[in-house]
Amino acid sequence: MSKQNRQENGFAETRFKIEARRRLRQQLCFGANADEAVTHEDFQQDKKALCPAAVLVPIVNHHDRPHILLTRRADDHPHHAGQISFPGGKIAGHDKNIEATALRETFEETGVEAKYIELLGHLERHDTGTGFCIYPVVGLLDPAFTLRPCAREVAEIFEVPLDYLMSPDNYRLEKLFWGGVERRFYVIDYGTYRIWGATAAILKMLQERLFEQK
Repeated sequence: MSKQNRQENGFAETRFKIEARRRLRQQLCFGANADEAVTHEDFQQDKKALCPAAVLVPIVNHHDRPHILLTRRADDHPHHAGQISFPGGKIAGHDKNIEATALRETFEETGVEAKYIELLGHLERHDTGTGFCIYPVVGLLDPAFTLRPCAREVAEIFEVPLDYLMSPDNYRLEKLFWGGVERRFYVIDYGTYRIWGATAAILKMLQERLFEQK
């Protein structure tokens, strides 16, 4: 996609930031007001069945072409080893809210400091078949950050152009039987990377929120 076409489709830097803020202001599905934070106490009810976690959906604000920053989990990671994911993890009792969790986990996994992240808003909670309820927080990253990946958790950090991930043509549905149940999930292929599961589902939510909802 050319620079001109990217701008026409909403990827010009200024227009994207304004549009993203507007469309992501909607609060998570807790019935809370848009300006209220989701705190640790708000999801205690989920803890009985699902493990609450928060992730950062990091949009790197490169001047002419924003990218999404993703990680590949360490091959010996206890959860989803080797899979493509967002920075994030379990919500700790000392985290003030989901934003705090997302920022803390991003720093621990990638070394990106909070001062380089402008939080834009939230996406809907995503529940997984593996026992997690994930709260996605979307942030705009100043490209001046320095990566310091945690080798224990992260094998690789890479970026994918946002326009590629926002094109519906790059998503396909696959299915598998797991635990005796047929499960359908999105898959995105980017070079040698296979992005699927919760990560692809959250990216699809972002695509729909920004470019399909009016």
